Amino acid sequence: MVDLRKKPYCLTDSDIEWVENTIASMSDEEKVGQLFFQLTAGQGEDYLRELMEKYHLGGCRYNAMPGAMVLEQNRTLQKYAKVPVFIACNPEKGGDGVCPDGTAVGAGIKVGATGKTEYAEAMGYVSGAQIAATGCNMAFSPVVDILYNHECEEVLARSFGNDPERVAAMGKAYMDGLHKTEGVACTAKHFPGNGQDYRDAHISNNINSFGEEEWMATYGHVYKTLIDGGLDAIMGGHILMPNYMKDVKPGITDSELLPATLSYDIMTVLLREKLGFNGMVVTDASHMVGMTNQMKRRDMLPLSINAGCDMFLFFNDPDEDYNTMLEAYKNGIISEERMVEALTRILGLKAKMGLNKKAKEELCPPAEALAPVLQNPEFKTYSGKIAKDCITLVKSLDEGVLPISPEKTKRVMIVPIKGADNPLMALAAMAMGGGVSRKTPAEKLCERLIAKGFDAYIYESPIEKMKKMMAAGEKPSLNLYFAGKNSIADFVAGQDLVISLFDVANGHPVFGLSKGGGEIPWYVHELPVIGISVNKPTMLADCPMLRTYINTYDANDDTMDALVEALVEGPEAFRGKDPIDSFCGMWDTRL
Repeated sequence: MVDLRKKPYCLTDSDIEWVENTIASMSDEEKVGQLFFQLTAGQGEDYLRELMEKYHLGGCRYNAMPGAMVLEQNRTLQKYAKVPVFIACNPEKGGDGVCPDGTAVGAGIKVGATGKTEYAEAMGYVSGAQIAATGCNMAFSPVVDILYNHECEEVLARSFGNDPERVAAMGKAYMDGLHKTEGVACTAKHFPGNGQDYRDAHISNNINSFGEEEWMATYGHVYKTLIDGGLDAIMGGHILMPNYMKDVKPGITDSELLPATLSYDIMTVLLREKLGFNGMVVTDASHMVGMTNQMKRRDMLPLSINAGCDMFLFFNDPDEDYNTMLEAYKNGIISEERMVEALTRILGLKAKMGLNKKAKEELCPPAEALAPVLQNPEFKTYSGKIAKDCITLVKSLDEGVLPISPEKTKRVMIVPIKGADNPLMALAAMAMGGGVSRKTPAEKLCERLIAKGFDAYIYESPIEKMKKMMAAGEKPSLNLYFAGKNSIADFVAGQDLVISLFDVANGHPVFGLSKGGGEIPWYVHELPVIGISVNKPTMLADCPMLRTYINTYDANDDTMDALVEALVEGPEAFRGKDPIDSFCGMWDTRL
């Protein structure tokens, strides 16, 4: 099943000898350890040493921390690893997925909106260079899911779009850019393809509903493009394929269906035999409910390996999971043939990356080489270039709204609209930035419009006013909510233009007032209104009444600069092409 002389390995006889001799010299415990990727829970030397010496890990991943800390962690991991270890990260948007002080290039959907594969290649190039500089060696990217369902928030901003040809070309370009840095492996995800089910595999089942023919023409085309181009590894998703399975295996019942990571028919027959993938496969995270809800964990671990996955992503309890897999191997549930096959792919990829040819102290670069790569001025130019080419004028029904100018619409009210709070994201922000105050997208936009000569201001909702009253010890007036309306004439007289600014990461926008006021753009026929989403690009589903609508895909400084320039230049300045269906398949969003 494994040919180490072919892609993606292309090994020499001496490299193959190293793979074979290393496997032959391993104890059972060492063999089983190579099957595991673990998420590090600390950077202390004793803890990292235990991971390597007690569990003999094949791979590690880590949570966000500064590049210097990543490098030091990786040096310690390699120091105690008997076999050099994969160290992976999630550079889906560029080097900021390696470490927070890495260089962000742009989310997949933002790059997709430009239509330019050179930007996807740049994303891979920056990622590869900053991966290597921190002592990492594997990217869990690109995301090559195809966004068919606008409610699929798991991959909405991460995908290059809804066109298989674009996704294939962008994914291949990312991989080619990454491979410009030697010794860095590329892991495309999430096979067999997310983007159809609105449910998130972290908390539920996830379904790819295509039958065999349609899957091969879409997701199959994407993966075959990358495989033929030399893809190193694939991350298997916890994704069910009911229609595909019923096409290839007539008579299979719904109760017999399994997610890809537990299905031999998907991970071996489809991926290996039909698509010809010779590289390594790692599961998506094993805590995700799309996997854990299928069976007992002690059955799930060895089944994932027997299905065709070579590595298992993350312990639940290290001792429990490790011993479960070890027992399955010793009892023959995982056969010797299957174990050797998985190890051959794992070690074959490590040899392809050149890890077997380096001394332990050479597996991570010197600390003084880190800063020049993280602060590379060339890398920082890509964000600005992409910003100018990505901003998308999705909908423009009224002539004369664009371009805007102080002479025409001097008084601009900016209405910030957010989604529901995500407690986990709030905790992550606190952990990363503490109490550091950052400018909101509305503040950034307001400053830039004022600099252009507009009298711009930020709308304050009645809910915010009531919060301030309560904070000051006052009893809020509920009339602000229940009767906080004014005449249309008075409302219109207050401004010449309204910008509804959506900063919604997940879910739907939250409006504090539904009875008049300025939050919901009910007034689109009363005065000019421009809807702008600086995050999730599907806000027309919630506000179909908007007659002018723009997607920027993020609110970084380069993007906000490019947005304001496009607003004052007019429609021809919006260079982006909608990478998805931002009308969300709804007829009323187009009116």
